[in-house]
Amino acid sequence: MTVSPETLPHDHELLTLALEIATEAAGIVREIRDRGFQTEIKADSSPVTEADKASERHILARLRDACPAIPAIAEEEHAAGIHVPAGNSYWLIDPLDGTRGFAAGGEDFTINIGLIRNNRPVLGAVALPARQGVYGGGIGQGAFQLIGTQRHPIRTTEPGPDGLRVLTSSHHTSEALLKKWLAGRHVQSVTHMGSAAKIILIAEGKADFYPRFGPTMEWDTAAPQAILEAAGGHLLDDAGQTLRYGKKGWLNSPFFCTGYSQD
Repeated sequence: MTVSPETLPHDHELLTLALEIATEAAGIVREIRDRGFQTEIKADSSPVTEADKASERHILARLRDACPAIPAIAEEEHAAGIHVPAGNSYWLIDPLDGTRGFAAGGEDFTINIGLIRNNRPVLGAVALPARQGVYGGGIGQGAFQLIGTQRHPIRTTEPGPDGLRVLTSSHHTSEALLKKWLAGRHVQSVTHMGSAAKIILIAEGKADFYPRFGPTMEWDTAAPQAILEAAGGHLLDDAGQTLRYGKKGWLNSPFFCTGYSQD
C-alpha cells in the first residue's frame, strides 16, 4: 500500500497499512529467531537484538515511504539519539516489545505500531510473532484479530463469578503494590507475562485487569491501547485518567488496564 504524499489517508487505510507492516515485521523476527542471534545491552541496561533492529528498519522504511507526511518515532532510533519531531499526528513504534523474553526463548513478545493524534492513540496494529497472531483496532473501526484476510471482532468482558483474571509484568511487578491494588477485589488468578500481549488478552476478553508499576515508554502502549479501547476496555494512568501521549521523554506513568468499567 502506498499513500500519496499530497493527501493524508483515511484511518482505515492507515490501519490496513499498519497491519501489513506488522505482519511483515513478524516474519522478519521469526526468521531471525529461528536461525539464532546475539543479545546486546543498551546504555539504559535494557537488551536489544538483531531482531529489534531489523524489524525497526523495515517498519520505518515502509511507513516513511507510504506516508511521509506522518512522522514515525521508534524505540531504537530514539535510543540512538535520533529524535524525530512529532507534530499533531505521528506513529509510535516498538519493533520488538518484550525483548528480554524473546532473548530467553519465550513467546510473549510483540510488534507494536500505533498512530497518535491530538495526544491519544487512534489506531494500532500488534503482531505476536511466536503465536502467529495479528490484532488491530481503532476509533470507529472496532477491534479484531486478523486471520488471513478476515477481521474477526474481539471484545472485552465483565469479570465472571470466579473473580478477576489478573495479569502482571514478568520483570516489573511489586508484590506489595499488587497486593494494595487488589485489596478488596475477588481474584481468580494472577499470571505473570511479558510485553503488550497482556493488553491484547484483556482486549480479547481472556483477562480482566493489568496493573503496571514499573516504567514503560509510550511506544510500548500506543498500539495496544488503541486496540483495547476499540474493544471496550480502558488504559488509565495512576490518577484514573485515560493515558495520554506526547509526554516529556515519551515516558509513561504507572497505569492499569481493565476490560470493564471502574465505576
